[in-house]
Amino acid sequence: MLCTMAGIHLCRDNEIILEVETGVVGGEEDGLNREGIDKEKLYTTPEDMLAVHEALSPVSGARFMLAATFGNVHGVYKPGNVVLTPTILKDGQDAVTAKHGEDARFWLVFHGGSGSSQEEIRETLGYGVIKMNVDTDTQYAFTRPVVDHMLVNYEGALKVEGEVGNKKMYDPRGWLKKGKANMAARVIQSYQDLNSAGKCLGR
Repeated sequence: MLCTMAGIHLCRDNEIILEVETGVVGGEEDGLNREGIDKEKLYTTPEDMLAVHEALSPVSGARFMLAATFGNVHGVYKPGNVVLTPTILKDGQDAVTAKHGEDARFWLVFHGGSGSSQEEIRETLGYGVIKMNVDTDTQYAFTRPVVDHMLVNYEGALKVEGEVGNKKMYDPRGWLKKGKANMAARVIQSYQDLNSAGKCLGR
């Protein structure tokens, strides 16, 4: 929380919205593996959310979002391996508004959203989620058509057995375009899942 308190003032002074995370998001990201962590730490408590509000809200002019954890993990796992409990978000919001009023409701962030069902996503929206991270899903969406291109055009993409290959097959402008197009389609799917198509934070 000490780092967060320093950050909130820096962000306020530079008109930046601070994003704070309570609890621990499971899985692995950026070399940090949390797969064996105590499962209780994967779930934010109402007391955690109250503590964040009471620490940060007194900073005049500061804006912040909270990534409360409710069993979410980084990466994608097979169905049944991850147990999400979105009602944790509701319980926390209820605790904060009961003590501090409706204006105290958090802007919430859904970390580790890749692989989540539309039903789970829509439920979190009702509890105040305004942002969701889907890094793994978009990475896969980009990579899949690139891999398909290389496999289908193997002999042209590589110089095999003394041949010169086919420049059109290994020109990155061609296969990058396929990756970008599929990734863009996946982003549009996220807009639709989040009911955010055609909207922005300003309206």
